[in-house]
Amino acid sequence: MYRYVASIVYGEIMLKDQKSRLIPLTKWNEYHVWPSLGGLRHLYAFREEKKCDQVFFKAAGRVLVDEQAFYDWARDHRPSLADTRK
Repeated sequence: MYRYVASIVYGEIMLKDQKSRLIPLTKWNEYHVWPSLGGLRHLYAFREEKKCDQVFFKAAGRVLVDEQAFYDWARDHRPSLADTRK
């Protein structure tokens, strides 16, 4: 399940051979304004239904968010104008 070797630097986990980091879910808002912590917890709870299970990792009882994978998922799943029109 774990695809990368990681190193811990100042509370964040940097992935080797990738320009991304694993951020603890509870510390997400220290790095990013969007989404809120509640919104991110909702995505984690429904990660299989929302098709974002590659975004979250669980290690040592902590939920980690792959920063780059999250923004890739958000870009691919943003609502289009066709979805919002009635």
